[in-house]
Amino acid sequence: MKVLLGVTGGIAAYKSLELTRLFIKAGHEVQVVMTSGAKEFIQPLSFQALSGNPVRDSLFDADQEAGMGHIELARWADVIVIAPTSAETLAKFRMGRADDLLTTLILATDKPIVLAPAMNRLMWSNEATQENVAVLKQRGWMLLQPASGEQACGEVGEGRMPEPVEIFKAVEEVEKHQQQTYQAWLELKQFWQGKSLLITAGPTYENIDPVRFIGNRSSGKMGFSIAEAAAKAGAQVTLISGPVQLAVSDQVKRINVRSAEQMFAQVQAHYSGSDCFISAAAVADFRVAEVAEQKIKKQSDADEVILTLVKNPDIVAWVAQQEDKPYVVGFAAETQNVLEYAKDKLQRKNLDMICANQVGENIGFEQSDNALTLITLEEQIAQPLSSKTQQAISLLEYIALKANFSNDS
Repeated sequence: MKVLLGVTGGIAAYKSLELTRLFIKAGHEVQVVMTSGAKEFIQPLSFQALSGNPVRDSLFDADQEAGMGHIELARWADVIVIAPTSAETLAKFRMGRADDLLTTLILATDKPIVLAPAMNRLMWSNEATQENVAVLKQRGWMLLQPASGEQACGEVGEGRMPEPVEIFKAVEEVEKHQQQTYQAWLELKQFWQGKSLLITAGPTYENIDPVRFIGNRSSGKMGFSIAEAAAKAGAQVTLISGPVQLAVSDQVKRINVRSAEQMFAQVQAHYSGSDCFISAAAVADFRVAEVAEQKIKKQSDADEVILTLVKNPDIVAWVAQQEDKPYVVGFAAETQNVLEYAKDKLQRKNLDMICANQVGENIGFEQSDNALTLITLEEQIAQPLSSKTQQAISLLEYIALKANFSNDS
């Protein structure tokens, strides 16, 4: 394993020498990058002696940067470990700063990142630091919990850098997980290569008048995550999206709609020939019976306005009823009795699978994480809380296990 070890300013920097020794003893390659603050506490020569590689400490090293050395380093690593990670460095990472070699490397990598924070107890518990930690965790970074004890400043509390052996074990687990994930990804690509996948995502907006509409809080993140993961796995993906502000790669064919009827029309036009249909959109159940041609004016003597609503088409149920239907996966976003309602929807609408999840205030909608329960007639599998990207991959893996469409379609 190739370990890029970033060392930032702090008295705990001396512990990173032991961490370097542990990596080398285990047979890993280590390249150390030091910030200017780190060099105030420990000399680069010590890391060079242990790692066997020159220490990198400048973004403007003429010899290295002639070949875009910072990009090369970012590509070289299998994992990036920052130990210690100072409060200032956490803030820079959260903001996406690129004002030195280490922060630039972080922006230029897609490799796993492990952070070992080390700072004064009040700095660690500060609201700004905890907010930075939460954001970085949402991005999928691994943040090790600081140890508690006596600190260099003489205070006692949480904020000490974890011991080198604990960091070492965490990084070894990352490597093991990466290997397992890579193998699973190869199997996923083998299944989905060349498959045709139709996905709906986001909300629908149902007009009341030219100004107002009925809608819901769906962000579209789950459906877009599924679309991106499937495209990377080699599937031919068509994404029918309601009105959301999300980008999608060129690998995905995107069709934008606004209302449930528009989404239904596009699904009718594209479902045939698809191997799988995933209905991740939060389609409005009702629309206004008569949309006003002009803005409805507020009446000073009226305390209420009555709207007549009519049912929208049930898109996923319609697809599931077709003779040439693909493998149909629905979603059930519920605020209560989640599994009970999801199972009923699975059977009532003749779906092959349904993904159930709890939604409500700060749960499900508009969040980066999710926790789906994947349900078929035979079983239910509860997925742990994780990013919607990871939920998407898990869903595609489960469909690969359960779907009966052939691999040569």
